[in-house]
Amino acid sequence: MRSITLGHYLPGNSLLHRLDPRMKLIILMLLIAALFMVKTFLGFFLFGLFVLTVFIFSGLPWRYFLRGLRPILFIVVLTLSLHFLFTKGGEVYWRWGFITIEEAGVYLGAFMSLRLVLLVITTLLITLTTSPIAFADGIEYLLHPFRRVGVPGHEIAMMMTIALRFIPTLMEESDKIRKAQMARGADFETGNIFRRARNMVPLLVPLFVSAFRRADELAVAMEARCYRGGENRTKMKELQARSLDYYSLATASGLVAAIVMSGV
Repeated sequence: MRSITLGHYLPGNSLLHRLDPRMKLIILMLLIAALFMVKTFLGFFLFGLFVLTVFIFSGLPWRYFLRGLRPILFIVVLTLSLHFLFTKGGEVYWRWGFITIEEAGVYLGAFMSLRLVLLVITTLLITLTTSPIAFADGIEYLLHPFRRVGVPGHEIAMMMTIALRFIPTLMEESDKIRKAQMARGADFETGNIFRRARNMVPLLVPLFVSAFRRADELAVAMEARCYRGGENRTKMKELQARSLDYYSLATASGLVAAIVMSGV
């Protein structure tokens, strides 16, 4: 659980830290769109070079960043296994009875796993370099034009910010409860999958109670500060896009255009 870095923010003064949060969100959407348009491993290689360059300029620590990839290892292994076993076509690499691993399964499994890893890396670059408050302001600004059709931009931004903010808190709370239950003799690591699921009850019940208690305390605190939504609210720091933001947006747009036009 300590490996989960989603929702964390690492303060810094790098180029990525100084970008306007609105631009970072637009760039993130463009990069995700480009990632799903990639059709070859060469495209992933070029995309990875771009992400590596951005990471170098972000000033983030390698170990902390790579630690955020640990939680998806299970998903990567599961993706590879499913494609190896059930995607058929091409040359047979390995056979054991009716089970075969074929060329199409290896190719598609590696392709989808690489896409997943690059997707998580790209998202981590944004979340680790954007404070929750700036993240909320950026989302609210981008959703503001949709208020005419009834989309509550401020409320959506507030909910997403609270969710991101409390992910690390709940992970830390879960770790404390787990250690406390293990000190009382709880066993979370032995037995079959059904026994392990049943043994998670002493962990999940206190965690849900703690989460609801924190939610209630937050609601009371917001009410005590006369919070009534986004109507007539002002901001201490107004968002202002600079030339650096537009250059970054142009670079990301150029990458997407290059991927679309080259067919990689």
